[in-house]
Amino acid sequence: MEPNPNMSLPVTHHTEQDLHDRIDPHRRSASGLSDIILGGQDGLVNVLGVILGVAAASSDPYLVVVAGLAATFAESVSMGAVAFTSTLADADYYDSEREREMRHIEQAPRLERDEVRAIYAEKGFHGELLERIVDTITANPDVWVAVMMAEEHQLTPVDRKQAWKAALVVGFSAIVGSLIPLAPFIFLDVVTSMWVSVLITALVLFGVGFYKARVTVGHPARSGLEMALIGTLSALVGYAVGALLKLPTTP
Repeated sequence: MEPNPNMSLPVTHHTEQDLHDRIDPHRRSASGLSDIILGGQDGLVNVLGVILGVAAASSDPYLVVVAGLAATFAESVSMGAVAFTSTLADADYYDSEREREMRHIEQAPRLERDEVRAIYAEKGFHGELLERIVDTITANPDVWVAVMMAEEHQLTPVDRKQAWKAALVVGFSAIVGSLIPLAPFIFLDVVTSMWVSVLITALVLFGVGFYKARVTVGHPARSGLEMALIGTLSALVGYAVGALLKLPTTP
């Protein structure tokens, strides 16, 4: 049957609301993804480096597992604490800059109005419209400060309640990531486990990098390859140290 050139292919029509809310919605925050990647990648690479070093130095599977578990839980607590304190530090920094900006508005309002005017003039607003924008923003001190924090300082508010969430996500991700390279040493001999552990870690890192690029920006395959190479090479430093300091074989 010959195709009819007059027949048009069915076209799927989407409303703007469908496009905005369902087909291509904004992601509310990338902090959760970054926390998972931070904890998981750190656990993968660091613990792989530790167990490769111990395996190369001793060839004792018991020592490898003990060292790996010790590194796993120490790493998870450390990474969770870092996530907690860094979130609070970001919140403290934002609050201090907001207080400073509020003082500037109270003590040097003309200069601050000029800064608002310059910001929106760079965005293409001029004349009467620009003056109305400046008047509207500066009429409310809270709005004025919020605009200056976002536009001049490129800062956004930090919710202190997220500190515990960040700590738990990073810490748990570090545990999961750490156990991945350690698992082969529980079931296989040391030499085989070393190869399997490196391979599994490289594949997981590649998958993480691939997924990160898919949900953000970048080339997925390139991002995955970069993360796999960087992480694997970093972990192999631990193997090199262990091989260099290898324990002498006892008769």
